[in-house]
Formats: sequence, C-alpha cells, structure tokens
Amino acid sequence: MTKNVHTPVLLEETLEFLRPKGKNELMIDCNIGEGGHSYNFLARYRDQGLKIVGIDVDNEIISIAKECLSEFEDRVYFYCGWSFDFFTDYPSEFKRPDIILFDLGVSFYHYKKSGRGFGFGQDEFLDMRLDTSSGITAADLIAKLPERELADLLFNNAGEKYSRRIAALIVNERQKATITTTSALAALVERAVPASYRKGHIHPATRTFQALRIAVNGELSRLPALLEAALRTLEPGGRLGVISFHSLEDKIVKNFFRTMNKDCTCPENAPICKCEGRRSVNILTKKGVVPQKTEIERNPPSRSARLRVVEKVLDEVADD
Repeated sequence: MTKNVHTPVLLEETLEFLRPKGKNELMIDCNIGEGGHSYNFLARYRDQGLKIVGIDVDNEIISIAKECLSEFEDRVYFYCGWSFDFFTDYPSEFKRPDIILFDLGVSFYHYKKSGRGFGFGQDEFLDMRLDTSSGITAADLIAKLPERELADLLFNNAGEKYSRRIAALIVNERQKATITTTSALAALVERAVPASYRKGHIHPATRTFQALRIAVNGELSRLPALLEAALRTLEPGGRLGVISFHSLEDKIVKNFFRTMNKDCTCPENAPICKCEGRRSVNILTKKGVVPQKTEIERNPPSRSARLRVVEKVLDEVADD
C-alpha cells in the first residue's frame, strides 16, 4: 500500500467474500467513509478492471475519500447523498452492480475529527448528524424529549439497562442548565449509573451516545428498506455484504437475509403455499463472520463487527 490508508474492520474477509467473479464488474461502496474498503478493492482487483461508486451523505468525508482514491480516478465515481435515494433512482449511466457493500459503522473521521460530538474523547457540541444540512441534533433530543420517550430511546436503540435512571437525571439537570456538549452528557451518565457499571470494559456513556446517534440519523428505521432497495438493484449472481457493529443492526440484516432465502414467505400457519415464492438469495455466511483475535487485539473497536454476505440468485425482487 502506497498511502497511509485507514484499515477497515474485517478487511481480508470482505475482500475475499466480495471478490469480483469476472472482468469490469461494478461495486457500490455504500458507506465509503475515508475510502479504506474502496482503496483495497481497487488496488487488489486492478487487473480485473473493477470500478466502484462510493456513496456518503457527508460532503466532508466525500472529499477525504476522493483524495484517498485519487490514483484510481478513472475507476471510481462518487455520489453525495443517502444510499436509499441512490438505489431507488438508480443512475442510468451505470450498469447494474455486481457487488454491494454496506459498512454500517461510523467512520474514524466522524468520531475523531468531525467535531460533531459522535464520541466523548473531545469536548464537542452534541450534533451527531451525518447530514448537517437538515434534521435534528442530539442536543435537540436531549432538550425536548419527555423522560419516558428518552428512556425508551436509550433502551430500544442501544439496550441501555440503566436507561430510566439516565433519562431521569438528564431531565432533572436540563431544568437547571442546557446540556449541549459531549463532556456534560458523559458526566451525567456516569453520575446516573452504579459504580460497578463505571468499571466495565467500555465507557458507561457508550450506549447512550450510540442510541442518540442512531435516533438522529434514523439508522435502524432506514435499514430494512435500504437493504431491499439494494438487493432489488443488484445483478443476479452478484453479492451483497453488510458489516454491522451492534446486535440491533445485525438482527435486522440477519432476518432480512433469512426472509430472502426462503422459498415460501407465507405465514407459518398457512395450510398451503399461496405466495408461489422462490428464494432470492443464497446465504454465504451462515452465522456471520467476526474478527479474529489478532484483529481485535490490534483494533479493539472491531470486537463488535460482524459480516454477513448473500448471493442473489433470482431477480423477482427487482420487479415493481
């Protein structure tokens, strides 16, 4: 590698499962981030003439990816917007994709350099929007949500077991002063949870920040329709891979793939099959692929990653 390119999680596994089968295939990198996956695919499969469309809703990170991938400028294209919009109004200048990759994790840039409050390593405003041109911020949610709704958000989006205690303290404290920074929120969460919870292997505010980020960007609510749109666009014989980073995302991906893998989608108690269905995909990763111990030791945040891959076998999902 000739550049200092960020190494994404499960890189070798992703390169192998989504390798091109022939010449001049098209790959869609749906969360291009800093360009780590795309760089490695373009470099490894140079001789096959692989081309990539990189998607991200954030203009800033598109600029970073363009710089990273500048040596491949004749083989890479960029789309700034949501992946769902790209697939539902698929550009006519592109052939149908042979490979689609979703890396659902938030990029290193967003956590460490964007200044939008995705993490608590620096004191930043609680924005958390991937698309800063519209939408509510995390600070808005903290300021406006009723206590019960805030607690439900923390539990449903991140499985935070102390969601009610955290929400109660936030609501109490916001009556005294607005809560708008990462350090203020992290400190409140630490106060709300038991001492034993503060001694875990992750920061006690990790799930709270995750839950707010998911809510701000609609990550879970967007995912089912996004997967369906992507699979509809994929060329038969093509492969779709998804890297998720927490159990809620992974459950959505797993259930969608299992549904598409069924010959019959009728209710289980139906006496006869009426759907006349045939499976749309073959599942290539039965239990999902997780990082090896050496990768986790080198990059601890990778411990929660899981890769699932399917191969499209029918085109019924492409019909309107």
